[in-house]
Amino acid sequence: MDDKQIEKIIDGTYDDSRENPLRSMLGEFYNRKMFSIVVLVWAWAIIFIAGVVYSGIQFFNTDLTREQIMYAVIFVCCFQGLGWIKVFAWQVIHKNSIKREVKRLELCIAELSETIRNKNKSDEIIV
Repeated sequence: MDDKQIEKIIDGTYDDSRENPLRSMLGEFYNRKMFSIVVLVWAWAIIFIAGVVYSGIQFFNTDLTREQIMYAVIFVCCFQGLGWIKVFAWQVIHKNSIKREVKRLELCIAELSETIRNKNKSDEIIV
């Protein structure tokens, strides 16, 4: 990837005003490119929330200890699944900012190598 391509990528995606506030990260998550992941996350979250609510209600409506244990286990598993979904969504949100930072570092390295190359050429001319 040459310098001009890196500059185009950064100019097209990087905006200093959107550095890392939560609102901008959520805005990047809820866009057209991420639609399928958003649908996946919300679908699984609704399934897990329904499981938590159902098992919680059934836990208090039953008198058998065996069923109470079963509903308690379902409650804990669904609640844990909801946590996993939130972690997955958070990782997807941060993926975009990490990509942007890597591209910025690529540009800085390209500029630094160009500066070193120019300095070495000027040193050769003087000698």
